[in-house]
Amino acid sequence: MLTAVVQGMNSTETNNDVRLAATRALHNALGFAQANFSNDMERDYIVRVVCEATLSPEVKIRQAAFECLVSISSTYYEKLALYIQDIFSITAKAVKEDEEPVALQAIEFWSSICDEEIDILEEYGGDFTGDSSIPCFYFIKQALPALIPLLLETLLKQEEDQDQDEVAWNVAMAGGTCLGLVARTVGDDVVPLVMPFIEENITKPDWRQREAATYAFGSILEGPSPDKLMPLVNVALSFMLNALTNDPNNHVKDTTGWTLGRIFEFLHGSTLETPIITQANCQQIITVLLQSMKDVPNVAEKACGALYFLAQGFEDAEPSSSPLTPFFQEIAQALLDVTHREDAGESRLRTAAYEALNEVVRCSTDETAPLVMQLVPVIMMELHQTLEAQKLSADEREKQNELQGLLCGCLQVIIQKLGSSEPTKYVFMQYADQLMGLFLRVFASKSATAHEEAMLAIGALVYSTGSDFAKYMTEFYKYLEMGLQNFEDYQVCAITVGVVGDVCRALEDKVLPYCDGIMTQLLKDLSSNQLHRSVKPPIFSCFGDLALAIGENFEKYLMYAMPMLQSAAELSAHTSDDPSIKESAEWVKIAISRATNF
Repeated sequence: MLTAVVQGMNSTETNNDVRLAATRALHNALGFAQANFSNDMERDYIVRVVCEATLSPEVKIRQAAFECLVSISSTYYEKLALYIQDIFSITAKAVKEDEEPVALQAIEFWSSICDEEIDILEEYGGDFTGDSSIPCFYFIKQALPALIPLLLETLLKQEEDQDQDEVAWNVAMAGGTCLGLVARTVGDDVVPLVMPFIEENITKPDWRQREAATYAFGSILEGPSPDKLMPLVNVALSFMLNALTNDPNNHVKDTTGWTLGRIFEFLHGSTLETPIITQANCQQIITVLLQSMKDVPNVAEKACGALYFLAQGFEDAEPSSSPLTPFFQEIAQALLDVTHREDAGESRLRTAAYEALNEVVRCSTDETAPLVMQLVPVIMMELHQTLEAQKLSADEREKQNELQGLLCGCLQVIIQKLGSSEPTKYVFMQYADQLMGLFLRVFASKSATAHEEAMLAIGALVYSTGSDFAKYMTEFYKYLEMGLQNFEDYQVCAITVGVVGDVCRALEDKVLPYCDGIMTQLLKDLSSNQLHRSVKPPIFSCFGDLALAIGENFEKYLMYAMPMLQSAAELSAHTSDDPSIKESAEWVKIAISRATNF
């Protein structure tokens, strides 16, 4: 069959429809062609025909042929050494000269090679004398001197409106993505090949050159060592901060905000010996980011993203030493202002603002706890207002549900922060009744996202309130049961299973009145073929939590639980599936035995 398919692709085939169908058929069949690729003659023939098809006069055939090459690169990486130079020539020509759909696939070939080499190097650490079945051929390292200029050239092919389109994908974006993968593959070696392009273009009058240089810099920040990048970042930081507010072009500002976020993500944190963010420059950074949050939505969204990573870098800072502490109130207020913008629905801006606020709260110090406390009634009031809204259109209802999810997510982080230390927990408990009331009202909406976030927030509240949570169980139980029955939105079901575990640990034997219902539903979930299999291992853990909570009272469930655990352990032992199922089942059997003296 494969022979017929490949013959149909041949350049001697005059009917383009037949040739296109054959090329697509080969793409679908490549996963089953191991025997053919193990035979030198057959492999040579297949690769030659595919390479010839990349030169077809018909654009769809060229695109389909490059899709075949991408598939070959990931499925038969170890067989490519003989062909890689010819493939480079073909892909380079397509990237430079061909139409966009073809050029995109030609770039994708090199991205795919990067993915393969990253996986091999991560798994085997570059030592291929041991367990590695596939050696690393270092194709990317060998191709660097020619590949880097090719990719840098693509960065100048931006589209005018790409920063406004959330799903835009073009040659410039594909080239930048590939450059980022190259940096992860080869590390330090990429830096000297890219820096001249950045230095040459970063101050040019043409926005395309400035944006391409900024994009190139942002793309190489993950992979090379901090030692290699730090001197460059220290020089670039003030330049980038200036460009974010003062560059006349929105594309450049958008990419600059993204690049700052990458600097903070990869080169800022307590593990680095020489911090790039100090008491001296922190104020300027925050001032610039807060100012940029007032810019057009796509630029403001990148500023929120940069602030997210700025806060995250101080997560492990000494309790009294986070440079963000003096600016906490100003930052929180600025982010709340962003969420209220008329255009906050564009470019994921509202979501990015809440995500940044959550991270600022999560990484804040004890010193700012009173300010975090002040956020509670503010966010609660916003959630209350979304629940009061009447007569909404379908579109408005969807936006409202999304907002409810964001607000519940924000409250979850605040609950975790304030509930984790005794002094703040005591004061925070005054809000517990109101919070629980709001979360229960969110369950009335039909949105899976809002349900997930409300359930996660309740999980945090369970942990904070401990055994006092028992007073909410009568009303909450029906929603717990609904969550466990929600096979369709299986993430909701999985989160609910987690909350059942939280409830068991917090309430201990006070959970007893609800155990029959919980166990019945958990056993139904395990028996169901409709429920996504990823939910099942956490259910086993839930059995263990329940057993430890109610002790000998769990004995009446043993005749149902133990066979399930036994069969799960046996099944995972006989398959190559996730070993965590077996480990989970074994742990739970031990927990049940301890709890029930079984």
